[in-house]
Amino acid sequence: MPDWTDLHAHIHRLLKARQLLPQGSHCLVAVSGGQDSMALLKLLWDLRPKWGWRVVVAHANHRWRADAEANASFVETWCRDHGISCDTVTAAQPPSSEAAARQWRYDQFHQLARYHGCTRVATGHTATDRAETLLYNLMRGSGADGLQALTWQRPLQPAAPLPIVLVRPLLAITRAETVAFCRQQGLPHWQDCTNQDRAYARNRIRLDLLPYLAEQFNPRVEHTLAQTAEVLAAEVAYLETMVDSLYASVVEADAGGRPRRLHRPPLQVSHVALQRRLIRRVLQQRQIAQVGFEQVAKVVHLITAPHRSQSDPLPGGAIARVDGDWIRFIDPDCA
Repeated sequence: MPDWTDLHAHIHRLLKARQLLPQGSHCLVAVSGGQDSMALLKLLWDLRPKWGWRVVVAHANHRWRADAEANASFVETWCRDHGISCDTVTAAQPPSSEAAARQWRYDQFHQLARYHGCTRVATGHTATDRAETLLYNLMRGSGADGLQALTWQRPLQPAAPLPIVLVRPLLAITRAETVAFCRQQGLPHWQDCTNQDRAYARNRIRLDLLPYLAEQFNPRVEHTLAQTAEVLAAEVAYLETMVDSLYASVVEADAGGRPRRLHRPPLQVSHVALQRRLIRRVLQQRQIAQVGFEQVAKVVHLITAPHRSQSDPLPGGAIARVDGDWIRFIDPDCA
């Protein structure tokens, strides 16, 4: 067993408490080569004998940077030197955005996990990432769902018949702690030059905003924001269970399973928080691309509006109209 550090003990206890990687799990570890993912790989590899895990590594080459091939080679070489299986996936074309890159990356991880028989995919997201995400989404006007977006675990592909779980074992530690661990262990990592590019909003949050908040307001701001996200995650989960129950008494779907009308009386006696959450879910199920506060508010208003009241056109052209005790969705070709 390698040297047992405080961080090894912390992660070991956390994994016991949260059951992110049960005994004997087969785990695909996503490794970019940066300090967080290298720290994660080292920790899981060192803890492997205690848990009986089978660990394999996946590296995603987005072809965004001139050093992308060298970055991939660094990860592959380190894994080979330590007897760890490593697969690199390379994008046919560089993704057009961060969102597209994330979707491509997770699609690839899902395929590799299935190929290797893994039921878990582990990523190196930290408390610092959680704090950055909360601030980023707060400034974009996100609700509680966006503010708690980085959770300990979630389905990697929710619609997949054989669910593979995405887990984030480092969410309780900061990036400064992974830096200290890498230094203590003599663990090399790859410097991604794009992490210093202030053209990206997330980099400005990490490089400028969080240090300012730590200096001027709260030295433990990263931990505090991460704990706030944890509180919100529990509250969102509770609200979702309540919406599940309300949904069954409110929503009537068409033959294709898409909501076509809503029964108003149960909504009228429900809290506005549940009204908004249910309406947002319905609009998402109707495949409205941009479901923001304004779109939800247009339909919420109809819960108590007079007969024949209707919304402005929603994205895609449909309108919502009051028909007695019902709110009916009318597509543009049926209006």
